[in-house]
Amino acid sequence: MNKLLLLMLVAIIGPGTKSCDTASADENRLHVPDLTQGDTIPARHKHDWNLGPVGLRGWMFCDQLVTTDARQIAITAVDSGSPAAGILSVGDVILGVGGRRFAYDPRTEFGLAVSAAETKTEKGRLVLTRWRDGQIEDVTLTLPIAGTFSGTAPYDCDKSKWILRRGLQVLAERAAQPDYGQQTDAIPRALNALALLAGGEAAHLELVQREARWAADFATDDFRTWYYGYVMIFLSEYVLATNDQSVLPGLRRLALDSARGQSAVGSWGHTFAAPDGRLRGYGMMNSPGLPLTIGMVLARDAGVNDPEIARAIDLSSRLLRFYTGKGAVPYGDHAAWTETHEDNGKCGMAAVLFNSLGEARSADYFTRMALASHGSERDCGHTGNYFNLLWSLPAIAQAGPQATGAWMREFGGWYHDLARRHDGSFAHQGPPEPDHDSYHGWDATGAFLLGYALPLRKIRLTGRTPAVAETLAADAAQRIVADGRGWNNKDRRSGYEQLPDAELLRRLGSWSPIVRERAAMAISWRKQPPLSAVISLLDSDSLDARVGACHALEQL
Repeated sequence: MNKLLLLMLVAIIGPGTKSCDTASADENRLHVPDLTQGDTIPARHKHDWNLGPVGLRGWMFCDQLVTTDARQIAITAVDSGSPAAGILSVGDVILGVGGRRFAYDPRTEFGLAVSAAETKTEKGRLVLTRWRDGQIEDVTLTLPIAGTFSGTAPYDCDKSKWILRRGLQVLAERAAQPDYGQQTDAIPRALNALALLAGGEAAHLELVQREARWAADFATDDFRTWYYGYVMIFLSEYVLATNDQSVLPGLRRLALDSARGQSAVGSWGHTFAAPDGRLRGYGMMNSPGLPLTIGMVLARDAGVNDPEIARAIDLSSRLLRFYTGKGAVPYGDHAAWTETHEDNGKCGMAAVLFNSLGEARSADYFTRMALASHGSERDCGHTGNYFNLLWSLPAIAQAGPQATGAWMREFGGWYHDLARRHDGSFAHQGPPEPDHDSYHGWDATGAFLLGYALPLRKIRLTGRTPAVAETLAADAAQRIVADGRGWNNKDRRSGYEQLPDAELLRRLGSWSPIVRERAAMAISWRKQPPLSAVISLLDSDSLDARVGACHALEQL
């Protein structure tokens, strides 16, 4: 290996990292309100949380996109007829769960407590430590027994089946309301219809047919790139599942409009490109571009064959394929994102896209990126994390049941249980920041239920066609999950700083560009970095190790 050439590459690699949007605070002056001592919720802190299927919403302190500084939850709403009704009131403060005070993150601890309470062992008993008017006592709520997530959830999992059944019921009831269309944004509406289709229940077919007619007629002048992708995905899946040809003209229109609205290089922006092929506004955006491409691939599979659509798919996939092996799919026309394994769900989208195209290498890479993204990585997202959660399980499932089970144990289980309401629907929670995100008020029920519908394999998005990505064994899945640990939005250093040199050098050879980047930075923080060992990696047989060494040398 030519060391000089590799060292020259260091000069052009660049740091490759950008900061997440954070609500930062000066830690030296950080004041966490103590609501039991007369402090109040800060005026600009409007974001509260659904607290699982207990019928509560509550506020907890957050700073720099984490809730780990909080030790209290202030009750902000109590649903009538819920398990919490008559036991807790607005203004109460929860200090702990299960007879223990909150110790590290009340959001995670509450979610885990809900998961534990719903098991047969606990018989639905959820014990909360309540502060009210200066008095502290333990109170007990009784939840329905949902069971336990299996080691391969949502596969072979009775709890997942129970959640899906209740969720589909409430979703169908909601969709049947006369004002449903006026109250629901087109993206969650398409996802809700997709979830009903993926649920495969004959009783819901009439509702799904009605939604397909809506989708076939859908048109908008605002943010067309964002809406057309999701509407097209639903409509394509509907045709593939039912063979209803009556909506094909509408699907063809959506697909052709999308293809003709693509830029000359294969991208999209907030809206369709100008006639000269240039993007309007401030340029390329991959978050709408990926669903548009997935939608066109599915439309082609559903029978919409046109050279313009084929060309648009080819241009877009060629553009996105560039990021394989380099990092997460970025915001727009940027270098690969190397701060986190996921960026607004775009790696999950890419995993689904390349699986639908039969491209194993890219599908496998982006599936692994999705699996390694949990905790703070999933909490983050430009303007919000709605799409980060939506595309998680459909992507991870391509690596098989051991992969989904590992991710659910690490993060998805407690997060989903915290987002699930007592009626079986799901709330969009948003990132841990003082104010609500841009998707506040969006229905997240369909977005979550798509994950629970995976075992049914009724539509392409939930596994109707076999995945081309590698199916992972349990130990391999757990190793990839572990690759996402050691980092959060407030503490981006200590997890890697405490690792010994030998482990950092090993991580320079990781499959993950994000792990390599974090290890390279940690080596650069050393007072006595292992420079000779880093240089020796330039002769490694592993391309990943050689690239990792270049990153470390660049950081040094």
